[in-house]
Amino acid sequence: MVIHNSFKDFVLFLYVHMAHADGEFHESEVILVRNKMVKLFHPEEVDIDAKLEEALKQYDSFDKSKLKVLFRDSFDHFTQVKFAQKYKVYSDMYDIIHADGRIDESETKALQELKEIIDINSEVSHQK
Repeated sequence: MVIHNSFKDFVLFLYVHMAHADGEFHESEVILVRNKMVKLFHPEEVDIDAKLEEALKQYDSFDKSKLKVLFRDSFDHFTQVKFAQKYKVYSDMYDIIHADGRIDESETKALQELKEIIDINSEVSHQK
């Protein structure tokens, strides 16, 4: 299952997911996600606030029971993305869970699941 046309849009979805992992989207997380979006998208070409709002709506309406499948299939789909880029995304999400000053068990679990998906995807890529 792939719902994003670009890796950037998928990454934004991951940022939103990680920011919501503890059930809340804290102001410090919003600020950090926006800062990361400026590096991901070109602000002169993309309205960052509108893009974030669109991603939030997409995330809110998505069936959360299908997240693992979405993440695995999306990483498999974006084969042109190098392993180093995927780990940069992982690093960004680590920053996001720390943004509010406390780390919830749900955030740690969400980050670990994502790391496992990235690691599995890497192993599959190296075997080809």
